[in-house]
Amino acid sequence: MQVFEHSISGVLIILVMIVLGYVLAERKWFDEKSTKLIARIVTQISLPCYMISTIMSKFSAGDLARMIPDLRFPVISMMILMAIAFALVRICKIRDSHAGLFSSMFFNSNTVFVGLPINQALFGSESIPYVLIYYMANTTIFWTLGTYLIQRDGGQEIKFDLKKTLGKIFSPPLLGFIVGVIFVLLGIRLPDFVNSDLDYIGSLTIPLSMIFIGISVSHAGLNKLALKKDNVLILLGRFVCAPILMSLLVIPADMPLIMKQVFILQSAMPVMTNAPVVANLYNADSDYAAVMVTETTLISLIVVPILMVVTQNIG
Repeated sequence: MQVFEHSISGVLIILVMIVLGYVLAERKWFDEKSTKLIARIVTQISLPCYMISTIMSKFSAGDLARMIPDLRFPVISMMILMAIAFALVRICKIRDSHAGLFSSMFFNSNTVFVGLPINQALFGSESIPYVLIYYMANTTIFWTLGTYLIQRDGGQEIKFDLKKTLGKIFSPPLLGFIVGVIFVLLGIRLPDFVNSDLDYIGSLTIPLSMIFIGISVSHAGLNKLALKKDNVLILLGRFVCAPILMSLLVIPADMPLIMKQVFILQSAMPVMTNAPVVANLYNADSDYAAVMVTETTLISLIVVPILMVVTQNIG
């Protein structure tokens, strides 16, 4: 019961900030430019600082060397989920204009804007490097295979731009993680004032991420939410198939309990916030993607406490 209360408390912390963002957006505090600015501050400034600060303060070189090989678990999980998505497209006759988006949203999760704050609230800063391990796999697969599938929906000629793809994969958050790892492995210590600046700037990450999600929910429109066939299948993929599959992979594995818990929660996070952006870029159905981001984000706040209780019983 105590675990359930703790998980509910963690989700409520997140929910209050989401509601704040939603209410302010409904009152027209934010236009499209300010929303993009918040996302840029989080992804390009505060989150990289947060990564460097957390890695350097919480982990030793030995810890990192033992942790990196476990990157294989999220990769294997997402590859299996992708195969399941492809099968469902055929079996359930998902229309061609949604097939790529459906598949991408089925196997990719929102590991930063929702996953990071939830894991921080539930497990503390000790969980952050494990969140980033999952993020490395998730962002690489989304900006390669996920984007390719979304492009197919738009009916445009599919082009692969290696430079742009690498730029998306090696994003500022991942580079912040890599810099933190390098500093730890080389035994580099930063001056105290730099560490303090990294802490202060990094602390913007959680509240700004949640306010951004609230704004996104407002822009998507709650009146557009529905439980059509495509929507229900994605909900099942995100919140049933993904955590069960990840549990089967990590429970027998030799890794810290907190890594198992983080991986399971990360696998069950909502649809990636970038999905509607990429869909709009390639003339796919961005409204469909935005609705799924909203639906999965709202439902994740119910699913997370349940998963938290379940993961406490694994070893």
